[in-house]
Amino acid sequence: MQQDSIWLTIVGLIIIISIVGLLIAKRISPVVGMILIPSIGALVLGYSIGDLVEFFNSGLDQVINVVIMFIFAIIFFGIMSDSGLFKPLVKKLILLTRGNVIVVCIVTALIGTFAQLDGAGATTFLLSIPALLPLYKTLNMNRYLLLLLLALSAAIMNMVPWGGPMARTASVLGVKNVNELWYGIIPIQITGFILVLLFAVFLGFREKLRINQAINKGEVADTQHLDINKIVENYERDQDIKFPVRGVAINNPWMNWINALLTIAIIVVMLANIAPPEFAFMIGVAIALVINFPNVDEQMSRLKAHAPNALMMAAVIIAAGMFLGVLNETGMLEAIAVNFIHIIPNAVGPYLHIIVGIFGVPLDLLTSTDAYYFAVLPIVEQTASQFGVPAISTAYSMVIGNIIGTFVSPFSPALWLAIGLAEANMGTYIKYAFFWIWGFAIILLIIAILIGVVTV
Repeated sequence: MQQDSIWLTIVGLIIIISIVGLLIAKRISPVVGMILIPSIGALVLGYSIGDLVEFFNSGLDQVINVVIMFIFAIIFFGIMSDSGLFKPLVKKLILLTRGNVIVVCIVTALIGTFAQLDGAGATTFLLSIPALLPLYKTLNMNRYLLLLLLALSAAIMNMVPWGGPMARTASVLGVKNVNELWYGIIPIQITGFILVLLFAVFLGFREKLRINQAINKGEVADTQHLDINKIVENYERDQDIKFPVRGVAINNPWMNWINALLTIAIIVVMLANIAPPEFAFMIGVAIALVINFPNVDEQMSRLKAHAPNALMMAAVIIAAGMFLGVLNETGMLEAIAVNFIHIIPNAVGPYLHIIVGIFGVPLDLLTSTDAYYFAVLPIVEQTASQFGVPAISTAYSMVIGNIIGTFVSPFSPALWLAIGLAEANMGTYIKYAFFWIWGFAIILLIIAILIGVVTV
């Protein structure tokens, strides 16, 4: 059994490192990597084609709702862009921020924080990225900075009791009231919010410097030293070129209010759990097509226009289902998690929870959220308790160390949704964001130790 566990660990690590490495190096497309590499790994371990089919079906069950939501969400927001719904919003954001890169970064962090109130990363990205991406493009800002700020702010908010990590932790520790677990970590959550805003300011200065250097080299147009009205004009002209089809709204500006009400209704339906996101967006697409494009040919034209983007990322998420199915069903993820603990010397027992917390973000690239909380946490808690470490302290250390990396892991379907909405590349994003997120998690864990939330 131990021999099997070692082989599962080795093959699992090879699969994960190969996929992440090749994605970062841009040597392979996500669809190819996440289908072929796990399949080869499973076959090497002796599994049959029939087993692969079962693994795929299991993985597909995990992501199918995200796939459906993604297809209809992309088409819905595409139709809203066609109608011109986001133009007034982005114009207001430009005027509000005065085109200041630093202020845009702060606003992004605030939006990410409040959008994550429902505890669902997918909703956060659906609400934030379509509205903010045009602003980032207009100001020549990096879309990966947008993703990083949203990922960090959403991760901090995800410490709420109705978020997945706290619920999983409570079930492992046998805590019946999740709120009790949350109360102890509130000081860290508040500290995290403040740090995210400070970090947004720092990254804003850094981004402003990068943009100015690009302007001086003639690589991009100057959007830093222009009159704010000129920036708005440039944005409107760019939108008119990219979204020339306006449907009914082009002659009836009041249609934007109807589209806004429709969008708000869909969001309310999702947040209030009246209907799942995939159903809400599916109905939303049907209504949006009818009210904005009464002509059947125009409706089909809009579907054809936005389908390629939707289906391309849907294919990536389905491929991720294969990836998740193989690693979960073969036991590779659990084997990696368990063997990681076993290689740590006994001498570090009293600090085991701290060490695992420090490596929480890298572990997010190697294990799924379920594997981390249901396989690693019990072992660490039992081991650390033998050295007098309270179970609650172990839990806090592991939650703080890991939760910040929630949206930097290819195991997160919501992150794939964000990558698609931002028209970004997973490998480039991991390369851009990983060390910032890991460093942020370590700083937050150190603060938790200093103020006594986590005991040593």
